[in-house]
Amino acid sequence: MLLENKVAVIYGAGGRIGRAVARTFAREGAEVFLAGRTRTALDDVADEIRSAGGTAVTTRLDARDEKDVNAFVDGVAGRAGRVDISFNLIGYGAAHKLPKPSAGLSAAEFARPVPTAATWSHFLTTGAAARHMAVHGSGVILALGGPSPTSAAGPGGFDVALHALEGLRRQWATQLDRYGIRVVTLKTGDGDAIASIGETGTGEVGRGADVEETQPLSLTATPADIAAAAALVAADRARATASATVNVSCGALVDL
Repeated sequence: MLLENKVAVIYGAGGRIGRAVARTFAREGAEVFLAGRTRTALDDVADEIRSAGGTAVTTRLDARDEKDVNAFVDGVAGRAGRVDISFNLIGYGAAHKLPKPSAGLSAAEFARPVPTAATWSHFLTTGAAARHMAVHGSGVILALGGPSPTSAAGPGGFDVALHALEGLRRQWATQLDRYGIRVVTLKTGDGDAIASIGETGTGEVGRGADVEETQPLSLTATPADIAAAAALVAADRARATASATVNVSCGALVDL
């Protein structure tokens, strides 16, 4: 198993992609700690994992609350002894199909996704995990949502938020690599998939129009595909994959 004896923290675990990641990580041997704002969704995925013989613990949590995030991760480390993987999959609150161009939006409408993606979520969860990972000299921090260099940016702050997230990833990577901590972003090229990461439900994420127009393969990355890639990246055998983005777009994104 790729993640045997690993301790993984997953935020937004009740969402479509978070649910797939939680199941996959548990199936690969990780002890998973699931956080999110909807208790019933968390309990559903935890029950699935336990029924399959895995270990899952749930906590109702707003990943934008600094005090609660720190207390949650401290609790995980206290119970499990360490934190090996942290994957933030909360939604950004982005209306990525806005009918108006950016110039027609209010400042609040435009900016809504940016602080969630870069400041009040990923910054907090990364810092909380890194403090514990540094003690053990290893760890993996994952995010979803690298910007697409080959598709047109949509209105609003959604694409701006993705670029902010990448800037944060690069910053953390340069500071944490000395502690053996790898920071990696997975990108799908599917705005619908990224925008729906915090949504609850078991349905598959649909293919976005931007992907349909550029897709060179007959495949579309599903939540299960994203989860499988995340498990590979988080595994010790992928230790050379650090400070990077991993393309999980079935070729929709062309890395230039």
